[in-house]
Amino acid sequence: MKKLFNGRFSTLFGVLSLYVFLSFMVRIILLIWSVKDLDLNIMHILRAFFTGFAFDLTMGSLFLALYTVYLLLIPRKWIGSLLDKCFTYFYLSLLLFIIYFSLLAEIPFWEEFGVRFNFIAIDYLIYTYEVFENIDQSYPLPLIGAVLIGLIILTFFLFKKLDIFKNTFSVKNPIRHRLIYAVPVLTIAVVLGLVMKNKQADFTDNLVVNELGKNGAFSFVSAYQSNELDYEIFYPTLPEKEAYSVLKQDLLQDNQKYFTETNDGISRVTQGNNEHRPNIILITIESFSGEFLKAFGNKDNITPNYDRLADQSIFFTNLYATGTRTVRGMEALMLSVPPTPGNSIVRRPDNQELFSVSAIVKAKNYQPYFIYGGDGYFDNMNTFFGGQGFDIVDRDRGNPLPDNIKTDRFQIKDNEVTFENAWGICDEDLYKQSIKYADKSTKANQPFFQFVMTTSNHKPFTFPKGKIDLPQGDRNAAVKYTDYALGKFLADAKTKSWFKNTVFVIVADHCANSAGRWEINIANHHIPAIIYNLPLQKTEKINRLTSQIDLMPTLFGYLGWSYTTSLYGKDINQTKVGDERAFLGNYRTLGMLKGTIFTQIDDRRRVEQFIVSGASQSLSEVKSKNDTLISRTISYYQTASERFKNGKMKEK
Repeated sequence: MKKLFNGRFSTLFGVLSLYVFLSFMVRIILLIWSVKDLDLNIMHILRAFFTGFAFDLTMGSLFLALYTVYLLLIPRKWIGSLLDKCFTYFYLSLLLFIIYFSLLAEIPFWEEFGVRFNFIAIDYLIYTYEVFENIDQSYPLPLIGAVLIGLIILTFFLFKKLDIFKNTFSVKNPIRHRLIYAVPVLTIAVVLGLVMKNKQADFTDNLVVNELGKNGAFSFVSAYQSNELDYEIFYPTLPEKEAYSVLKQDLLQDNQKYFTETNDGISRVTQGNNEHRPNIILITIESFSGEFLKAFGNKDNITPNYDRLADQSIFFTNLYATGTRTVRGMEALMLSVPPTPGNSIVRRPDNQELFSVSAIVKAKNYQPYFIYGGDGYFDNMNTFFGGQGFDIVDRDRGNPLPDNIKTDRFQIKDNEVTFENAWGICDEDLYKQSIKYADKSTKANQPFFQFVMTTSNHKPFTFPKGKIDLPQGDRNAAVKYTDYALGKFLADAKTKSWFKNTVFVIVADHCANSAGRWEINIANHHIPAIIYNLPLQKTEKINRLTSQIDLMPTLFGYLGWSYTTSLYGKDINQTKVGDERAFLGNYRTLGMLKGTIFTQIDDRRRVEQFIVSGASQSLSEVKSKNDTLISRTISYYQTASERFKNGKMKEK
């Protein structure tokens, strides 16, 4: 062992040892951080740490593979030369910067998402403006930069004191001797790089244990490789005919009949009565968890306006978001489909001209608008909404729409902005845009449908000063400001001629936090939704289990609309008692909640069922599975994935 640090490869093994040790320390920190959600099974924890060591060794060897080849092949006469020293110091400086940055970045990422790096981290590399602005506004970047540089200098100092650099530059072994050290390192890098898969860490039902067994950098690379998952390859399936038969039986409501008798035809004719066609403003509030509301036990009084509106509206008290990201909320509300594996359909290629809520409202002569306070290039939102026929209102920072998207785009001008952070303009400014384009549509005698996406309730949690009594930079403060802006918007809207003929649907995109004990934490998908100002307004609490994909079909039911649909969502008021269900997922694990049973499938073709119990909605595994619920769960996800993949979701 001593020879490893006394020869030409001493620096390489020094860095590798340092990386494995620091990765171990990060694992300890994350364990302590999430101990409340940890499954305290000592054998599982030991296995997680052993698996984690294998991932750490794999990633460390891959980091150092190029340097290993360099140490092996450099001619003996150049060892210790200026060229040798320059390459070594430059390579190690760059490598240590990446190592230290990735290890430190795991802490805030875990704090926000409760997992190692995943596809969200990949997305963050694509949309550099929003991400770097957010980091700059959330963290002290000069201090972080100084810490990183300081850590690199400290590492070099320690290596020098331990004579690690001296040995690297003074021992001039021939290549045949260097092979003794280079071959094992390269073999580990290649073999473990091919053999190790992130799935190998997913051996328990406890999310924290599984994530502890992973390596952040390895998870990042793995997420890049699996950003989109083919359902048929990775997930449990039914014969196609059976899958559609189960689905069609579950989708059909008493006021519907199928448009076609073909096996995979899910288009239904919906019969309404006493049809109303008010304007519709769908407000999707960023990260607005149910736990923020007084109605669900919050005592901080941070949502007085929403609480008041809930008492004057159709209030959904048992509604669940399909996912944990904004694009999942958009997918659920606009496409009304379960969260198919991999990335949201909003972010996938070839997602234009799908059958969506937009197709239904356009058939009723509505003009749809997508109103967003940032640049809708982020997360592919403009391409998605523009591809469904929406006119776009956004900040437009110079990122053009694809040539095949034919729509109007209106820029929010600088003189219309009073406050802006990394993610976009404040909610007050955004709502002024909603009013502006509502006025424009009314003047043109054009009924309108607006999808308004807020951003103020997002880190760094900053907003205009002097609006509320809480300080900037705090989640509760951002929630209270978001609620304040909503109240002000509705007060301003009431002064407009179009208000009496406008329905407001106000719902969260997802919860503020999805981390917890299980792969899918049901309580952390619970979101509020209200339908306000309906014609012949009545107040009602809908306590029945409802999925986010059901919200818009339920609205159409209240409006008495007759229309053709191939959406997966159902009008909750036309759903038979006992047939309620909700779909929840992340990019790999998918599930259906029905009653007190949660059926879960994942990309290892596993099927698990849990009993949901208590206020925390804790999960305990069912040993005797309900095959009917398994078939129903698979049928929804399998057919939704197949329909998008094969173009069957396209608007006909």
